[in-house]
Amino acid sequence: MLHPLLTASAATLIHAGSVIDSTSNKVQSNMTIVVDKNTIVAINKGFTEPQAKDTVIDLSNHTLMPGFMDMHTHLSSQHNGPSSYVEGFTLNEADFAIKGVMYAERTLKAGFTTVRNLGDGYNETVALRNAINKGIVNGPRIYTAAKSIATTGGHADPTNGTSQSIMGDPGPKDGVINGIADARKAVRQRYKDGADLIKITATGGVLSVAKSGQNPQFMDDELAAIVETAKDYGMTVAVHAHGKKGMLRAIKAGVTSIEHGTFMDKEVMTQMKKYGTYYIPTIMAGNWVAEKAKIDGFFPELVRPKAASIGPLIQKTFAKAHKAGVKIAFGTDSGVSAHGDNALEFVLMVEAGMQPIEAIRAATLNAAQLLQIEDTLGTIEVGKLADLVAVKGDPLADISLLQDVNFVMKDGQVYKHM
Repeated sequence: MLHPLLTASAATLIHAGSVIDSTSNKVQSNMTIVVDKNTIVAINKGFTEPQAKDTVIDLSNHTLMPGFMDMHTHLSSQHNGPSSYVEGFTLNEADFAIKGVMYAERTLKAGFTTVRNLGDGYNETVALRNAINKGIVNGPRIYTAAKSIATTGGHADPTNGTSQSIMGDPGPKDGVINGIADARKAVRQRYKDGADLIKITATGGVLSVAKSGQNPQFMDDELAAIVETAKDYGMTVAVHAHGKKGMLRAIKAGVTSIEHGTFMDKEVMTQMKKYGTYYIPTIMAGNWVAEKAKIDGFFPELVRPKAASIGPLIQKTFAKAHKAGVKIAFGTDSGVSAHGDNALEFVLMVEAGMQPIEAIRAATLNAAQLLQIEDTLGTIEVGKLADLVAVKGDPLADISLLQDVNFVMKDGQVYKHM
């Protein structure tokens, strides 16, 4: 049993020099946030004097914000170049589960108290979520899609690039579907496995050992079957997509979010606004693969040109989507880049024209709305869960400060205070 640094007692008084509560663009000065157990019970102007048994946390030189949320992570893996392409043959389920424990704590310490995990290999992030919820290990609150769903040869087909002798014929249980019946079975299997949501790969991708990075990979009837079935089971649908045609098909089917969205254009943006589809940019992942593509031998030769051409475009697409008014929630695709570096995404979003307060809201209120948990998380308000993070200085003046979080509270417990 791992113990946090501090557990809230009768009451915990947080004296914050500045507060960004994500309910508005306003910054409040010299505030006291009162936490009882795991809930915010009062927000007072000035620094409230403690009662005899109260605990005081002095953040008078800090800016306090809601806990950050990353809507696109892969907690049980991290890309390490050539070795990553053989791990499926050399590592077991337990190895990935142990990696997940390490990366989950690293993510929490970086200030991310809630994440969506969009794809794993053995449903290990279901077990990781459960262990975190029980207090067995430390990590963010996880909403996991477990294994992603692809079509035969699609981006998330786990047998891409393998020899015929071991390729076999993966089906819905393995996350590979062809046709309506398979689509429905795959969604129901994920429900059975304990997933919280569905992740599909509607187009080709960058890192899979396959030629195209953007071709559409589901038919309209397959997408409709996935979305309809997911709704029956109370699940949302997150969609990996780079190419325009695959995005349009998915959006019109009623999916919840588009991840990456590299070749999004005005038509796609218009449809996203019409259907209320969220955009999760993952600029970090695009920049990371573009840089690694410059290194001889880092990627397989089938992957390298995709990384070089697709990666650099995501930040430009994000700038256009933001300007067009598409709903945006924060996401990094961490596990491509290193876990714990998630806050670099804030810097890249601001570089592309988003105001710092908007970037923070994308990782707090917007993300909570995407997850449909805005009644309990995403802002600093009385009655909400005490997920709080703080940095020294003013992140609205220097967004890079969010890369050095000094204080992390999740569910009323302090996991970092320095």
